[in-house]
Amino acid sequence: MRRAGVTVGPMRYGVLGETAVWTDDGRPVRVPELKVRALLASLLVDPGRPVSAHRLIDDLWGEEPPGNPLRALQAKVSQLRRVLGEAEPGGRDLVVSRAPGYQLVVPDGALDAQRFAELAARARTAPDPRVRAGLFADALALWRGPAFADFAAEPFTRAAVNRLEEDRLAVVEERAEARLEAGEHAALVGELAGLVERHPLRERLRAVQLRALYRAGRQSEALAGYEDLRARLADELGIDPSPGLVELHGALLRQEIGPGTSADTPRTNILAPLSTLVGRGGAVAELRELLAGRRLVTLTGPGGVGKTRLALAVAEQVKGTFPDGEWLVELVGAGTGGDLAEVVAAALGLRDDGMWGVRPDGETGAAAGGTGPGTPLLPEGLRGRLAEALRGQRMLLVLDNCEHVVDEAAALVELLLRTAPGLTVLTTSQEPLALAGETLWAVPPLDLRGAVGLFAVRAAAAAPGFVLDDDSRGAVESICRRLDGVPLALELAATRVRALGVHRLLERLDDRFRLLGAGRRGVPARQQSLRAMIDWSWELLTEPERVVLRRLAVHADGCTLEAAEQVCAGDGVDEVLDLLVRLVDRSLVVVAGDRYRLLESVAAYCVERLGEAGETAAVRDRHLMYYLDLAVRTGPRLRGHGQREALARLDAESANLRRALEQALERGAAERALRLVDALAWYWILRGRLGEARRSVTAALRPAGGDAALRARVRVWQVGIAVLSGDGEDRAARMDAVLKEYGAAGDAAGLAWARWFLAHALCGTGDMAAGESLTERALAGFRELDDRWGEAAALADRSVQRLLRGDLAGAEGDATRSTELFGTVGDASGQLWSVYPRASVAEIHGDYARAAALQRDALTTAQEFGLSTQAVDLVAGLGRIALLTGDLAEARDQHERARRAATELGFRAGESNAELGLGLVARREGLLDEAEKRLRTVHAWHRDVGLDGANALVLAELGYIAELRGDAAGARTLHEEGYATARSTGDPRAVALAVEGLAGAAALAGAAEHAALLLGAASAARASTGAPLPLAERGDVDRATARAREALGDDAFDAAFRRGERLAPLEGMEAPSMECVMESLMESMTESAGPGPETTDPRVN
Repeated sequence: MRRAGVTVGPMRYGVLGETAVWTDDGRPVRVPELKVRALLASLLVDPGRPVSAHRLIDDLWGEEPPGNPLRALQAKVSQLRRVLGEAEPGGRDLVVSRAPGYQLVVPDGALDAQRFAELAARARTAPDPRVRAGLFADALALWRGPAFADFAAEPFTRAAVNRLEEDRLAVVEERAEARLEAGEHAALVGELAGLVERHPLRERLRAVQLRALYRAGRQSEALAGYEDLRARLADELGIDPSPGLVELHGALLRQEIGPGTSADTPRTNILAPLSTLVGRGGAVAELRELLAGRRLVTLTGPGGVGKTRLALAVAEQVKGTFPDGEWLVELVGAGTGGDLAEVVAAALGLRDDGMWGVRPDGETGAAAGGTGPGTPLLPEGLRGRLAEALRGQRMLLVLDNCEHVVDEAAALVELLLRTAPGLTVLTTSQEPLALAGETLWAVPPLDLRGAVGLFAVRAAAAAPGFVLDDDSRGAVESICRRLDGVPLALELAATRVRALGVHRLLERLDDRFRLLGAGRRGVPARQQSLRAMIDWSWELLTEPERVVLRRLAVHADGCTLEAAEQVCAGDGVDEVLDLLVRLVDRSLVVVAGDRYRLLESVAAYCVERLGEAGETAAVRDRHLMYYLDLAVRTGPRLRGHGQREALARLDAESANLRRALEQALERGAAERALRLVDALAWYWILRGRLGEARRSVTAALRPAGGDAALRARVRVWQVGIAVLSGDGEDRAARMDAVLKEYGAAGDAAGLAWARWFLAHALCGTGDMAAGESLTERALAGFRELDDRWGEAAALADRSVQRLLRGDLAGAEGDATRSTELFGTVGDASGQLWSVYPRASVAEIHGDYARAAALQRDALTTAQEFGLSTQAVDLVAGLGRIALLTGDLAEARDQHERARRAATELGFRAGESNAELGLGLVARREGLLDEAEKRLRTVHAWHRDVGLDGANALVLAELGYIAELRGDAAGARTLHEEGYATARSTGDPRAVALAVEGLAGAAALAGAAEHAALLLGAASAARASTGAPLPLAERGDVDRATARAREALGDDAFDAAFRRGERLAPLEGMEAPSMECVMESLMESMTESAGPGPETTDPRVN
């Protein structure tokens, strides 16, 4: 799911206990208000399905609904969306309006009840009773208390609660049956006693208890238990036990159920772990199932990722499944050839003294299987005798750390598996054994939730008193990300918390190899420090592999195969692809899609190795040249066909492009730095990354040198991006200077582009005259050059300028032609520029359906192309349409969605625009304090960044707030300022709004005739531009009209209104009649403390 170009992360819900929500990384989400929690619970009763509004109202308020139940429900839905949106980006989009009411989006596996059912279903298909029991236990562990515990007494949850509780008890019974089958009757006897006491009439539960008692040698108690159940059924329900239970009773009496013995203690050399396994619960369950059907499973992954610990946890989980036990063989010190077989034999307790096959308990290999006709011939020596000894064994063999003897380990494992059909092998290795039938399971680094959990547990052990709280969580999460979620690195770092605390620990991670030095005892030397861990892997590489690995480290956030071949080849290294494949197999390079990357710690290690080899400068230069060439080749595609692919490629290489610029600046390579930012500037603008664009362009201009024309072009980028960023200081002087500089150094095409880009930057600043002049000159230049992209861009900007001047036909014509030209050249993102004027014209004409359709289609395109800032503006546009049609709940939701997205992006203009929309909504909802706070914030930002013209609407809204509070003088002052601001923009709609506001202030002050005159003038102004006031927005005008009409009477009001229609607030802006009205109004309102007689001014008659 997406919102405003940003993918929505999944959230998880809980009903097996109190109703709960967690973010994707496991943080609980607090839903503070009871009715909002009830709404969430009601939606989760039918997860993923629409729930009617009427049913939701019944669930929340029962027999005492509020006065306006639908509006109250909308408010609760908005609150729930707000809570989810604050917790997770895009979370508010998870509550959707869907006939006949609302639906909560619940992906598969996101609800604990779903996961409970899935685990139970998987358990029922497992043939092994221990695996079944384990999966049932995993399912039951999801329960935190009674289902819907906080709403269990409510009628709307009753059916779901009963169903879930029945499902839970069924799983409890099935788990008990599986454990009984696995021989755990002794332990079950005590555990079942309490369950039977709480549920004495459940026959299936009683049956398990009776069997467990009997097999534990407690026959009399089993029979007594049956009699107790029979009596209860008769007394309480008037029925007899089921036929199955009667048959079981008979078998107990006849002693046809074997008494059984305690389950045999599994034979194993695997010791209990000294610490808990954190963050791998799902992996253990998956591998346990995998081992039930596969004979060779290899856990792969980089050093320190936790392969050994995971393998041991899996072996512990399957204890008892293999009659001949689970055996660990540590190969870290093993050599090759027969020595490897000897290590395995020693771990299994076999000895080479002429009696191969003797087990610790005295069973011989012959007893276990022996040889006979058809037995395959075995090789001579240790390997052959080991295979013979294991021929009849049914065991799990865990071979740990195979990477340094991978060929020998593969040969031995193949022999053992062919010879011993009951053998299952679980290996850990940094690279696969590459055997037929091998199942690879790549052990990933811990996700953020698991990594934080592991670090917190280990830090608390190392530093008693450490608590993961709001103060420490951010630093801990950053540490976990910096260390790639690698458990060994996290555990080493946790030992430093006692001395440094988490904040200082984070600061020192740049020197990670010194920081994470020796810190653990009782582990192999290679696991005692971060450097030793990577040294172990490095020493296993061939020299060509080491060369490619260390050269890869110059990349940031990975690279493509093409980049690796260009940057890493040379000096005797040619077959980069083959070497990359080998490094991937050795778990030192991670493949993600079409990219190859190093874990951060491996990259830091390889940077040191690169320096030791004396290659740093040369390899960084290759990196710079490759990515400079990539940017120069890709930049032009941003304006035509292939735009989506070009954006995606530059997105993927953003970190490498930044690093390339850093390297150019460090070396003082001015020309290269200028070329790079010139190629990337438009990309940064399209992506809304104006801060990065501004910093990068400014940095590239610092070193002296470079081609004069190129330098002038980058200066144009610098000035235009500054204006787009809201820097209005001396912008006219800076623009004039840079155009003169570029005119002296550039060509005609370049100058047309420079004029257009600066005019484009001025759009929205209110500087209409300068923008229009530059746009017209740029348009003429583009047409002379037959530059269709340039012509389309200039027309798009001119359409906005014409819209603001009230030339609706001209705006529509320019926007339509711009869309056609952008389509011709293949620039889909450019077509979005014309949506605003086209949608605005449709709005003005009252065609809200067309306006919404234009913006929705454009939003889809913006999301597809990842144009997040444009998507924000389009979402706000949909909010504006909802406002104009009177759907205030939808308007608030859309503007809030836009605001949050803009905040995440650092898109201050989009955030301010959305904040303005929220202020408009709040005023119309009667929330005047909220509205004023939001509008004052927007007003201050507009003023700070030089967008004074944009404050015309803000001042009108603030004026109306003052009027609604009864402050006529304050309203008049604000509307006067708004009127002056609107006139400076030349936007006739803004002028009409200000005049309407002044009419409201006049009516409130008792200047009814002036109010009527002003209402007439505003009406005529709107009519002359074809921009009537939307019906949903007539409240302010209707209020002023009603006051003035009541004071004057219908005839006098109509006469004054008609006189006002003849005034000219818009044409020329210097009309004496309008000025006279304004002066007379101000005199009247200043002299009058309240409603009173008016002075009729003959100058306006």
